Amino acid sequence: MKKLLTALFAVLICGIAVKAQTDDAKYNENDKFIFNSLIKKALSDKDSNNEYSKLIPQIGKYFLGLPYVAHTLECENEVLTVNFLELDCTTFLENVVVIATLAKNSQTDFDSYIQRLKKFRYRNGEVDGYASRIHYFSDWIATNESRGFVKNVTEEIGGEPYVKTINYMTQNREKYPRLADEQTFEKIKLSEENLNKRRHYYIPKSKVVEIENKVNDGDLIAITCTAEGLDIAHVGLAVRQNGRIYFMHAPMSGKQVTVSDEPLHDYLAKRESNTGIMVARVIY
Repeated sequence: MKKLLTALFAVLICGIAVKAQTDDAKYNENDKFIFNSLIKKALSDKDSNNEYSKLIPQIGKYFLGLPYVAHTLECENEVLTVNFLELDCTTFLENVVVIATLAKNSQTDFDSYIQRLKKFRYRNGEVDGYASRIHYFSDWIATNESRGFVKNVTEEIGGEPYVKTINYMTQNREKYPRLADEQTFEKIKLSEENLNKRRHYYIPKSKVVEIENKVNDGDLIAITCTAEGLDIAHVGLAVRQNGRIYFMHAPMSGKQVTVSDEPLHDYLAKRESNTGIMVARVIY
């Protein structure tokens, strides 16, 4: 593990950063080098452990210590952005899931990574402007469940109705420069309306300890919140340690990918704005 991280940072230090861009994707040679290193390691881990669910927490560990950087997906013209060296909570989770599913299917080429990431991140699996990106994580779960990529297990493991009007982006338009465009604004508003037509469930944080045995190592954890109009405040991975579920994530406060010092139940209890969790499971 240490050797892999050393290799990743060595690329950064060497300054290999030749830009490359297709019509709807941007990346550089750092990203291709790192992907090749990660998929090679993931294939090795897959071959040594036939429990594919273990792939996700194992691959998540490859990223431990890498820096948190916000807004890496924001650009003037919407393109699929690849960035392995600077992660926010969602891009960390997406990268882990995509690499795990590629490794499961023995797909090792960078183009397959690009295409799979696009399917997870964009509403119709295609880049078509800012509004085509899935901005709300409960929407990300529902959309990728409809494609057969993940399963939302929140309700079946004891979830309760999560009744909340989701409209944070349109109600805080000034925070999103791309929403200055009226057409884009209306598309985001429509996506919010569609999101609000769905039934949502969550596990209240006081009950997380009761359902820990129903959460799998490598499940996707989405933390619900008190913020008006917002569904999910933070996302990460469930990792089982010493019989308890911990939280692997890219926190803004910690500035790097890490595993929580305490079990997920205790992590949530310390944060007043966190109300509970949604749980999704990757389908290979």
